[in-house]
Formats: sequence, C-alpha cells, structure tokens
Amino acid sequence: MFSAISRVFKTPDLRRKILFTLAMIAIYRMGTAIPAPFVNYNNVQQCVAGIGVGDQNNLFNMLNMFSGGALMQLSIFALGIMPYITASIIVQLLRVVIPHFESLHKEGQSGQATLTQYTRYLTIGLAVLQSTTLLTTARTGALFGVSGNAACENVLNFVTEATGLDVTTNVLRMLMMIIALTAGTAVIMWFGELITERGIGNGMSLLIFTSIAASFPSGMWSLISGAGGVFTFVVIILLAFGVLVAVVFVEQSQRRIPVQYARRMVGKRTYGGQSTYIPIKVNQAGVIPVIFASSLLMIPALIAQFNQPAPGESPAEWVVWIQNNFMTGDTPLYMLVYFLLTIGFAYFYVYIAFNPDEVAENMRKQGGFVPGIRAGQPTADYLSHVLNRITFPGSIYLGIVALLPLIALATVGANANFPFGGASILILVGVGLETVKQIDAQLQQRNYEGLLR
Repeated sequence: MFSAISRVFKTPDLRRKILFTLAMIAIYRMGTAIPAPFVNYNNVQQCVAGIGVGDQNNLFNMLNMFSGGALMQLSIFALGIMPYITASIIVQLLRVVIPHFESLHKEGQSGQATLTQYTRYLTIGLAVLQSTTLLTTARTGALFGVSGNAACENVLNFVTEATGLDVTTNVLRMLMMIIALTAGTAVIMWFGELITERGIGNGMSLLIFTSIAASFPSGMWSLISGAGGVFTFVVIILLAFGVLVAVVFVEQSQRRIPVQYARRMVGKRTYGGQSTYIPIKVNQAGVIPVIFASSLLMIPALIAQFNQPAPGESPAEWVVWIQNNFMTGDTPLYMLVYFLLTIGFAYFYVYIAFNPDEVAENMRKQGGFVPGIRAGQPTADYLSHVLNRITFPGSIYLGIVALLPLIALATVGANANFPFGGASILILVGVGLETVKQIDAQLQQRNYEGLLR
C-alpha cells in the first residue's frame, strides 16, 4: 500500500496533477467559509447551532450536503456545484426533445464543446434563479426551519424603516448578493474544469466528493452526542461498513454482452475479426434517480412553506397534510413515494443514457453482431430485454440505499445530515473508484505496475 503511494509521488507528472488537484480543493474549501456580502455572520452561526433533528427542510439538507455546509453558512460558494449538475442533466434530457441537441451530441468533439457551452450558460441562469430563491428564503427565516427566532429572521443586513433609509438600498444589496453567489458558482465551475484538464479525475465529481466528505466529521459527532451515545455510533459505523462493501460490490457489477466483429478486406489489409463486449452496469443510472426523486418530493414542501397563514389564522387542510407527510421525510408515505420515484427515474434515465436502437445501429455499421442474434432490430430488442432485466435489481438497490438516511432518522434519531447513506455514499464510492482507476491507469503507462494489484 505505502509502496504504491510512494510510486505515485515519485512520478513527476502524476505528482504534479495530484498536487494541483489538492490545491484547487483547498481553495474551494476556503471559499465555503467566506460569507457573502451583507450577511450577518453571528446570526447565521446562532441559527445553525440551534437547528434540531427534523427542523430543516430536506431539500435544503441535500443542497447543504452538496455544498459542503456552505449553504447554511450563506457563503460565496453557498450554491455549490448543484446549478451545474442541474444544467448538465437538463441539457442531457433535452437531447430527447430537441433534435438539434441530439445532432450536436453525434458530431463528436466539436458538438460536445457546443453542448458544454450551452451547459455553462444554463448554469449561470440557474445560479441567478437559485440565489434569488435562497436569499428570499433566508430573509424570511425559513432557510433554517426555525420560527420565532429573531436571529434567524435577521441573517441579512437589510435596512429597515427605523434607519430612515429608502427601499432602493435593500434592492441594491440584494442584487450585489445575487451577483456574488452567481459569481461563486461560476468560479466553482471553473475550478472543476481546471481539475479535469490539469489535475486527476473528474473535477466536478471531485468537488462534490470533497463537499460530502467535509460533512462527515459533524455528522459523526452528532451521532455520538445523540440519544444513543457511543453504542449507537459504533453500531451505525459497523452497519455503514457493511453498506459500503455492498455498494462497492453492486457498483462494480456489470453484465457483459459479447460482440463479434466480422473480418473485412480494405485493399490488402484485413480489419475486424476481434471480439469485445458491451458492459451494462447493474446501476447504469448512477446517483441521478435519487437526486431527481429528492428534488421532485421537495416541491410540495416548498409550496406549503410559501402558503403559510397570517398570524392568528389556521393553515389550510392541504398545507397541514403536506406538513404531516412530506416535510420531515420520516413518514411511511414519504418513504414509499420516494422509493417508487427512485425506481421510475432509474428506468427513465437508463433509457436516455443507453439507447439500444442507437447502439445496435452503430454495431451494424461497423460489422459487429451479438453471437446468435441477427444484426439490426433483433439486436436492439435483445439489448432492451437485457437492459430491463439488469435495471430492475439496480433500481431496487437504488431505492433501498436512498431510504437508508430516512430510516436512520426515524429509528436512531440521527439528524438529516446522516452521512452514511443515500446519494452521499453512492457519490463517494463512485467518484473514489473512478479516481483510483485513473491513477492506476497512469501508473501502468509509466511503471508497468499499477496502484491496484
């Protein structure tokens, strides 16, 4: 193990890439601690310290986890990388709706560059929208889920009638904060692209990995200081280790469909004749279905939050029903809907990311075929059949992993930043495995001996 690590740092090019990646991550973590302009830092710290179990909205919990805790701190990197993730998913989904996007995807490197540019523009637009929503929520005190707390309702240094200043000052301050948060998202996007280009691994994924890992110390401390104490902490650690092993096993599992390429003569040269395979992973969709399902389930809670009654009036019945079933996330109805949505989005995203008809057509053009299956439509039907069978256990697995933090919230009383489960562990395992594979591949190119044996 230590000899493998020493080989990594003895390779000049690889050492330079790793040190550059670590430097970018360090700067990113520093930015999460810098408050945005006109934010009352002391009041923010009081509100964060006063949040109890189930006080926060689940949407804000997820966004706070992806931002490494910067969201609740209202720092310049409060939005994190989520606007870019959302923009990437939207652009990928638009390939199904807009033929121009699909044609750009098929153009190769030039088309991908154009799609990347569209993703950047959409990221900035989403950052403006999300920063406006975040600041509006923070100004009303709903961001921290605490009502009646004067500090939480005054986390932004806006002027009041008592100061004698006009409303224009507040508008200018709001615009400056929106610009600062949007610029923070643009800087994070730039950091991610720099890491991908000059560092090691996928930059955006590594920044998400860092943000989630940064929340682990506080999450584990909350388990120790909770009602169960050290005993509950040890039990959860042991269970988390078992979940981690199971997730690694499933993430590495795949169905390999053999493909044979026919021999063909081009001039005096012979091409083809080799055998390969199409790898279809059990979890072909990754963590995207969990994010989709979580985001969709937060819409009713947000609607209910913005339809609160006036002081002295009772809320509407539909608002009470949403608060009782979709606000905290530990209710049976919420878990059931979450589980079913995760399964549905898994099938939906898999058929967008992996098109059997397109794969079969490309194989036919290159002279490839699945042994025992005719080329063309029969191959596409066979790939669809295999994809259906593989996606079913993969979607069930995603649904179970997504429910782990909710089950912990309902049983052991862990807070909603429970670190071992859901999207967090899927991202940690996926990004960790991919980064280690890249380091291993680069070591093999230089030393004929990889990081892994």
